[in-house]
Amino acid sequence: MKQLISLFLLACAVLTAPAHAEQVRYISDDLFTYMHKGPSTQFRIIGSVNAGTKVSLLETNKETGYSRVTDSRGRTGWVSSKFISRQVGLKDRVPALEKELTKVKAALAEAVKSSDEQNAGLKNSLKLRNNQITELEAQNTNLNDQLTTSQAEIRELRAKIDTQKDDLLMRWFTYGGMVAGVGLLLGLVLPHLIPRRRKSNNGWA
Repeated sequence: MKQLISLFLLACAVLTAPAHAEQVRYISDDLFTYMHKGPSTQFRIIGSVNAGTKVSLLETNKETGYSRVTDSRGRTGWVSSKFISRQVGLKDRVPALEKELTKVKAALAEAVKSSDEQNAGLKNSLKLRNNQITELEAQNTNLNDQLTTSQAEIRELRAKIDTQKDDLLMRWFTYGGMVAGVGLLLGLVLPHLIPRRRKSNNGWA
């Protein structure tokens, strides 16, 4: 129980005690702010702090709205808490932003260049493909024409062959008929042209 009470009291003491640990802060982006000897405007001004100056926050007085800081020149004093920011001042951010902007521009230019090169390569490739397709189409058309011509010639040759076959058959029939007619004629005429031999009395020729 005593340990719990001790821990509770220690936590209360930590929460209520002023923050003495130094914390990095920046004077916000106004022209400058005055540094006072104490935590309010009732104390005399000991100097001014320019906007964006890096300071070390030592403690904060919530009642008066002032914070005790130490600047880069080693001066310690109080400034209005509303002029203290966790963000780096513009004078430090602008060079970094400009540097980052330069990198982004360079990266963008490189990307555009690469994109242009890729587009040019694609255009050339597409042009070559189109030329190849045109040549293939021309060759295909030529081959189709040749095929059509060849098919027509084949049909004509087949017709001639069929005609020649018919003519040949007619000739053979004609020749056969003529040979048969001549043979028949010879068979009828030759017996009358050749004289018959007379038979002898003894029956021998």
